[in-house]
Amino acid sequence: MRILFTVAHFFNPEGGGFYGSLKTDPKPRVGALTALLNGLHTCFGRRQGLLNPTARSVVPCNGDLVAEIEVVICTTGESHLIRHLPRGDGLFRHHATSASPMLLGFECHRVLADNLGKYDYYCYLEDDLLLADPWVFRKLEWFNGLAGDGAVLQPNRFESTMDQPWHKLYIDGNLAKPEISARFQDVTDRPVVSGEAFGQSVRFQRVNNPHAGCFFLNSRQMAHWASRPEFLDGETSFISPLESAATVGIMRCFRVYKPARENAGFFEIRHLDRRYLGVRLKFASQSPEQLGP
Repeated sequence: MRILFTVAHFFNPEGGGFYGSLKTDPKPRVGALTALLNGLHTCFGRRQGLLNPTARSVVPCNGDLVAEIEVVICTTGESHLIRHLPRGDGLFRHHATSASPMLLGFECHRVLADNLGKYDYYCYLEDDLLLADPWVFRKLEWFNGLAGDGAVLQPNRFESTMDQPWHKLYIDGNLAKPEISARFQDVTDRPVVSGEAFGQSVRFQRVNNPHAGCFFLNSRQMAHWASRPEFLDGETSFISPLESAATVGIMRCFRVYKPARENAGFFEIRHLDRRYLGVRLKFASQSPEQLGP
């Protein structure tokens, strides 16, 4: 298997904004991007070994799951932290652009399309996500065998901490204004897909907020999306240009699902910039199920 990952990376310490890319301290962003790279290479790369003490050697392992992977980090101008990243051979390729920062995700789309026919999976990630499940692409193959290539499975994005009433919180709940996504998708069209995996029933559902800061398309899906007239049209009206780059394209082209609440962890991705859990969200002291003022 060959997998192409594109990562939209931006950092401006003078931004002073809501996103982690606009905060003054670069260390958390460097740590997040380093963790992203580490996760991809340790889950899917070929440099995985098993210690054999009796022979004083290391033997390759996870041969059924490893892949040839390429990670392309897309940046704009000098607003990035590339120089602070580990520089081991083959860890990533830097793709510099002059794009507007808010439209950087669309440059990732362009890189994906420029590599049609070379990979089995085409992936997009924001630069603060950790993918840590080696079985992800086997799960995606299984899901598309169940639902067809017209369906895309998105992960549930979560934040984690040990100092809050909830140690793990999935942060992309239903939109308060569902009409924001209704322009791009009809969630009543085949709203549920169910199947059995690992001896257990699992359920996937259409949601009005399919955003997860990422997407994962097989080669057939990527070719289909890239062939559509609206590909790279720069549509930015889903929440903001950042969310649009991650989500609008797949919403317009595919039926998008997420694992249902009872099996939310079937496919998940960690948000390393803890923006909500214990930061924006405060919980009522007597009832942690309720948000405080």
